[in-house]
Amino acid sequence: MYQRLKDAGVSEILGFNVPQLIRFDGELRIIEMSIVARPFVLDFAGAYFDTPPDFPEEKWADWEAEKREQFGTLWPRVQAVLEALEALDIHMVDVSPSNIAFLD
Repeated sequence: MYQRLKDAGVSEILGFNVPQLIRFDGELRIIEMSIVARPFVLDFAGAYFDTPPDFPEEKWADWEAEKREQFGTLWPRVQAVLEALEALDIHMVDVSPSNIAFLD
């Protein structure tokens, strides 16, 4: 995931900092990344690549209602970040205020 962002030259998304991949070891399964300050987008462990998950519409509706409640008035900005990630074929569904964090 971080390799994809690095290859695309992404260090921020709509003003949100994205950790940078410094190096990785596939054999040891470890990565070294930069530290970022707020506002940030991080933790892509549950992200889907290339195609979004095939969830029923009802599950998507429940997911969106939960996220609207979590983010409140900031939800439209979160949606914009998610759409920017989708343009890179990264589909982030485990989004929360701890991994998309605002400055204020």
